[in-house]
Amino acid sequence: MDNQPVQRVDIMAYAGKWYSLYSIPTFMDKHWRRKIETYVIHPDGYYAVFTTYNVVGEQKRKYIRSKLFVTKKTGNAVFKAQLVWPFKVDYWVVELAEDYSYVVIGHPKHERLYIMSRKPELPKDLLKGIVDRCKERGYNISKLVSQGHKPVHQELEKEHA
Repeated sequence: MDNQPVQRVDIMAYAGKWYSLYSIPTFMDKHWRRKIETYVIHPDGYYAVFTTYNVVGEQKRKYIRSKLFVTKKTGNAVFKAQLVWPFKVDYWVVELAEDYSYVVIGHPKHERLYIMSRKPELPKDLLKGIVDRCKERGYNISKLVSQGHKPVHQELEKEHA
């Protein structure tokens, strides 16, 4: 299975709240858990992304704002994410449910991976299928970290360890 962006993303349908269920963390978010991202269409033509999360070992929720820019002529499936100005990183929609109930965000060099859902959990069989397809795309699924929204994720994590 190729690691390629999907054909098309409906910008309006993609907006809204996403629960990060699993991720291959970066240096910035490796200690974040229970991450929730809300995508809001900004009048200047990008998504304003509002992320709330807990740091491992801390109770208080934290917050960060970032931007997500569509790359033109990609069917709205390729973005550049900007967490800190002026740096931007690749953000590819590599899998998307027809009903926009879940999404898999990847990277051209397999450096990042996010499995997100509109709800804080997905059915175990569906989640296992998504993880298996990520492996087929070349992602190192042993690096996936559960965001700890629901116990079923810890069970799946043990299966792929």
